[in-house]
Order: sequence, then C-alpha cells, then structure tokens
Amino acid sequence: MTVVSVEVVQTSSLGDRSYLAHDGQVAIVVDPQRDIDRILALAGRLGVRITHVAETHLHNDYVSGGLALARLTGATYLVAGADDVGFERRPVADGDEVSVSAGMGLRVVATPGHTFHHLSYILDDTDGPAGVFTGGSLLFGTTGRTDLLGKQHAHTLAENQHSSVRRLADLLPDGAQVWPTHGFGSFCSATQSDAPESTIGRERTANPALCLETDDFVAQALAGLDAYPAYYAHMGARNTVGADLIDLTPIAAADPAELATRIADGEWVVDLRNRKAFAHRHLTGTLSFGLDGPMATWLGWMAPWGAPITLLGDSEQQVADAQRELARIGIDRPAAAATGSPEQWAGGDDTRLTGLTTATFADLAAARASTAPHGLPAVDVLLDVRMSNEWRTDHIDGAVHIPLPDLPACLGDVPAGTVWVHCGSGYRAAAATSLLQRAGRQVVHIDDAYADAADAGLPIVPGN
Repeated sequence: MTVVSVEVVQTSSLGDRSYLAHDGQVAIVVDPQRDIDRILALAGRLGVRITHVAETHLHNDYVSGGLALARLTGATYLVAGADDVGFERRPVADGDEVSVSAGMGLRVVATPGHTFHHLSYILDDTDGPAGVFTGGSLLFGTTGRTDLLGKQHAHTLAENQHSSVRRLADLLPDGAQVWPTHGFGSFCSATQSDAPESTIGRERTANPALCLETDDFVAQALAGLDAYPAYYAHMGARNTVGADLIDLTPIAAADPAELATRIADGEWVVDLRNRKAFAHRHLTGTLSFGLDGPMATWLGWMAPWGAPITLLGDSEQQVADAQRELARIGIDRPAAAATGSPEQWAGGDDTRLTGLTTATFADLAAARASTAPHGLPAVDVLLDVRMSNEWRTDHIDGAVHIPLPDLPACLGDVPAGTVWVHCGSGYRAAAATSLLQRAGRQVVHIDDAYADAADAGLPIVPGN
C-alpha cells in the first residue's frame, strides 16, 4: 500500500496555499508561489524528487513559480490545454489521468467558474481518492469569486462554479480531503472562512454551492463581491507569458540624501515597521505599510504600477521579507532600501522626523463630546477607510467613507480640517493617515478595533 502525504506551504500574507504531495520518493507540486526556494527546501528535507508541477488555473492574485520550478527540476508542467500560454507545458484537460508513481496519480477534472478553463486534480493512492486540489473552485465553506475576468462574465462563471462544485462532490467520497489554493484571506475568495481544513462531507453541509440551488447560489455569490486589488490586472498576463526565476538579491542601499530626494519627488518610501513604531517617530513623508500585516496586498493595490518603491526596515531581514512578499505579486525589484532607525534615515537631522497622533474609539467619543483627553484635536472629519461591504453592513454615524485603495486618487475629496481615520483594526488606518499626513493634512490615527466603537458610545447606523 502506498501512503501519500500532502504538505501545505502557506502564504498567509496573500491568503493562499501551495501543496507538495509525495509518496516518500517522488512529489507533485500544485500551484506554487513564485518564491520556489521554499518548495525546494521542503522537498530536500523530505528527500523526495519533484517530477510534476500542476497549475489549477492561470492565477490572478500572484505570479506563479510553476514554470521556473518545472524548468529547474525537469518536472512535467501540467497546465490547462485550453489556456493559450507562451511556454511549453503538458496540456491537460478533463478526464486526463497522470501517473506519477506506481501508487500515486492525478485525475484531471474541469471545474470552470473561477476562470473559464479552471481545473481540479483528484489525488489517488492505492486505496483510491485521497482528496482533491481545488484551486479557486471548491474552497472551505465558499468558492472562488467569479468576476476576476470581467463583470460581464461573472454571472455565467457563477453558474459554472455551482455546477463544478457539485460535480466534484458527486465524484468523491465524503472522507476525501479538500485542498484549495485560495480562501485564507485572499481576495480571490467570494467570502472568507476560518476553517483550517475540510472534506467533501463537511462541504456538503456547509458550502453554499452544495446547499443552495443555482439561482440562489449565483445571487448570493455575486451580492457578496467587493473590489479586488488593482495589481490583479497584471498577474494573469504575467502568468500567461510565464515568469522567470525570482531575483531576491539585496536591494541597492539608499543613504539619507537619496531618501530625502525620493521623498521630495513624491515617490513611495515605505516604512515596514509596525504602526505603533511608525506613530512614535518616522521620517517625514514616508508611508506606513507594516510587515506585520498584509503589506504586499495593500501596497501593491495602491501604489502606481511600475512606480519606484523604497523600503525602510529596522533590519536587513525585514527588508528581505518585504522584498519577497512584493516579488510574489510582480513587484520584482524595489528601487532602494535602508535599514536602521528613523534617526539614521534622517541623517541625524531631527527636523526631518515626525510622529503621529493616535487615539481609541473611546477618545473619539470623548472628542465629539468635547471632553477629549488633553492633546487630542477636535474632530472635524471622521474618515472610514474600510471596504464598501464593511461600510454597507454598518458604520459610525457622520463618518465620511473612502475605501483605502481609493484614497490616493481621492485625497482632494477629504473635507477640510483635522481628519480622524479608522478602519477595522488599525492597520489600514495607519496607511491612510500616513498618506494624508504626507499630503499636508492634520490627522489622528484611530488604532482600535471597530467592534469596540459601539461600546464606546458611538452611534452605529446601517449602511446605504
């Protein structure tokens, strides 16, 4: 009997998972991220040889490492034959069977919905189906979104998604494992789920695609969609051509004079430290995108595509980690980097340093009642930078809404006066306040959980 093991390689910052399935000798890799050194290191630790690399679809949320991994290892690269790509691969289609070893194989199942040519791969061992790699089709408690190829296709693809998920459920026993690529915070997921694992049997009772009829599922799936990152527009095209090996060599170092020039030129100079450190002291004109949150998603969404980006970190490792995160979404080589402290980045000139006023929702309530603690300014504008779905659920009465990704183009639309900024937990508000501060506005960063706003006595109203 062949025992097949499946190892998960998580990319939590993008909400994705890659997989390495092996029998102790050879391995299949499914939907690898661009930084394939993680996959190679895992295969080395396990002592297995990668013979096959499989893509469930041409990804929209990250640059695939599949082509580079296949070329480097000599593995067979499985990509949908219906996809018109600019590289050599083994084209596969519905019904194909791929023998990986004497006791391990793949069965290809067409599962259109997330994309038109989406595939899932059933993993068989000597006992039958162990599970299925579902990519952006069947996720944990949800499905992949269907509007990434254009809103004009969303309804048709949602109908396809419903049929595809039901087909997988019909093909597999309840005990079969479900191994999705998306759904762990990825904007490729229609909704979010906190489940760490799942089976076909669990999904039969929890997944809307298996619990609702077609029309109800389609209506629910389309109603829940919100905006997705602007950089997605570049990922599909990049993956169609095929990406080369990633370049993670160190970024060119910038001295204080170069940093000053880049800031003066209006470039995106990004502080990777956590938002509390940024609020305490930072280089004037820099932007807060802490590496302790989904930095790549928000920075890649908001910064002009192709514009120079400079990274500031308190250590070389912090900058290297950020460089890796950005390379996953096609921002291959940041323009410059600097490590150390704000004082070092300023070249010892304290006039180039500033801080950021922070507050809680209790402080906001007190400021609105003119009983705020000493040092907090009046509330002229309350800016909510959460996404539209969050705003429509409910929001603080009297707030102005501009979703964070829209803010760079809408800075002139923020009403005059001191701006108090909030989001859901504080991370996005830090980015927003830094943008407003760079634009010369007086700002207060509400670094607090939105769930606490009502308890602070702030009036919460339903969305519109």
